Amino acid sequence: YPILPPNTSTNYNCASELKANRLKMNVIDHVRDMAAAGLHSNVRIISSLLLTMSTNNPELFSPSQKYQLLVYHADAIFHDKEYRNAACKYNMALQQKKVLSKTTKVRPSSTGGTTSALQAQNLPSEIEVKYKIAECYTILKLDKDAISVLEGIPSRQRTPKINMMLANLYRKAGQERSAVTSYKEVLRQCPLALDAIIGLLSLSVKGAEVASMTMDVIQSIPNLDWLSVWIKAHAFTHGGDNQRAINTICSLEKKSLLRDNVDLLVTLADVYFRAGDTKNSILKFEQAQMLDPYLIKGMDVYGYLMAREGHLEDVEVLGGRLFNISDQHAEPWVISGCHSFYSKRYSRALYLGAKAIQLNSNSVQALLLKGVALRNMGRVQEAIIHFREAMRLAPCRLDCYEGLIDCYLASNGVREAMGMANNIYKTLGANAQTLTILATVCLEDPLTQEKAKTLLDKALAQRPDYIKAVVKKAELLSREQKYEEGIALLRNTLANQSDCVLHRMLGDFLVAVNDYQEAMDQYSIALSLDPNDQKSLEGMQKMEKEESPTDATVELDGDDMEGSGEEGDLEGSDSEAAQWADQEQWFGMQ
Repeated sequence: YPILPPNTSTNYNCASELKANRLKMNVIDHVRDMAAAGLHSNVRIISSLLLTMSTNNPELFSPSQKYQLLVYHADAIFHDKEYRNAACKYNMALQQKKVLSKTTKVRPSSTGGTTSALQAQNLPSEIEVKYKIAECYTILKLDKDAISVLEGIPSRQRTPKINMMLANLYRKAGQERSAVTSYKEVLRQCPLALDAIIGLLSLSVKGAEVASMTMDVIQSIPNLDWLSVWIKAHAFTHGGDNQRAINTICSLEKKSLLRDNVDLLVTLADVYFRAGDTKNSILKFEQAQMLDPYLIKGMDVYGYLMAREGHLEDVEVLGGRLFNISDQHAEPWVISGCHSFYSKRYSRALYLGAKAIQLNSNSVQALLLKGVALRNMGRVQEAIIHFREAMRLAPCRLDCYEGLIDCYLASNGVREAMGMANNIYKTLGANAQTLTILATVCLEDPLTQEKAKTLLDKALAQRPDYIKAVVKKAELLSREQKYEEGIALLRNTLANQSDCVLHRMLGDFLVAVNDYQEAMDQYSIALSLDPNDQKSLEGMQKMEKEESPTDATVELDGDDMEGSGEEGDLEGSDSEAAQWADQEQWFGMQ
């Protein structure tokens, strides 16, 4: 195509018109245009200077102009993440707005231009200013102040984002009824607000009731028939019916239009995790990661599972990669904390868990990380507080209850542990996980050993591959010295899956029946799965000493030397622990 020469006369006219319009603008119009253009640093400087001029000469700007200046100045400060300062300036703007509302006459401004009814229409919204104040308070963890500001907005004037913020704040504060009301108001205004739907389901609102609020939009818009199934899946999840949730999400994920959706895969991975199916949970997390290399959501659970399985090098790489994506999310801190915890660096794990909670106080995985670190450091009562908060946020996650029960058992609170286990059993029903939790507590009391055995048999009848039930049943058989029966149980389970703990326990049973060669093989397999498994290493070393007593003395000397080196590492670890503890105090997170 030929290149046409520019129409110089047209360009000249446009430039002239633009220049004429600029000459008609007053200084406030220029500030507003810069704010709209995102020139926040420029707005902050000029608005600060103009506000000082206004203070020294109150007649310089009209009340509406001063109100605008205060809002634009506060917006610029908010953009610089100085939230306490921004909240103060927004409050000053609201005070100025009260002065403005009392002003009835329109008067000229000495800076050029006039204040008119048209200009009044361009004033920043008072409701938006209040929302910004609440946003500042939320970031500053001043939730009560944020709720107070938002409640000061009349119900009819609340926008969907105001109702959503209110709902989340009410839920966090434990005001469930108010939270439900606010979430429903969001859905009334925006029926496709899926996070609001999840919020309602998490507060035990029936799935059918929630689905009815979206029925009109589902019927009026094509290709939205999946939404009712999506709601049903999340209703099962929050109701603790993990198997039906898995089946429902799988049916959605198989549909051509929703195949390979990252959010669905992460949700499915999380439900597999809740159901105790570690293998499929890791598989789905990996699929989601392949589809979205920048994925952060759910990676804390994935990192925890990988660390628990002994893949600490992969966990370290995952944590570093997520830190490069964003260090302002809790997930990378939790992943690094899991790496530290399973490396037995509990003080560092505690610090990293506290940092994650500082970034997101609703992070269940961060609360659990800090809880287990505190428990392993002997601070059981503090750990109990964190497990209880995790339970409140995720009442259908059994690992929250397991952590609390472990704390009770660690402090000889068998009665409290039994009460909690019975409550879980009655609330969530008799599934393999709840049966195993109850059996675990029963194993602590010599009088309830038979009951524990019955419960574990029921759990294994439901899910023969449930590793926690297999481990507890093996422990019981070991106490009863039924080694052959224990070997058969462990072999049957290992035929379908490989697990470090199961291989190690099989090694222990084989030693008990004097089958040392295969026991050594099992310990080797366990260490190949988790090189940090101390019990497998101890079992192997004990067998080596028993098999060659003449070499034991030499090995013992070598071990002593290695032990002294390990002791030095531990001493270094203690000094590092003190360093992390100091940092924790600095952040006020103990």
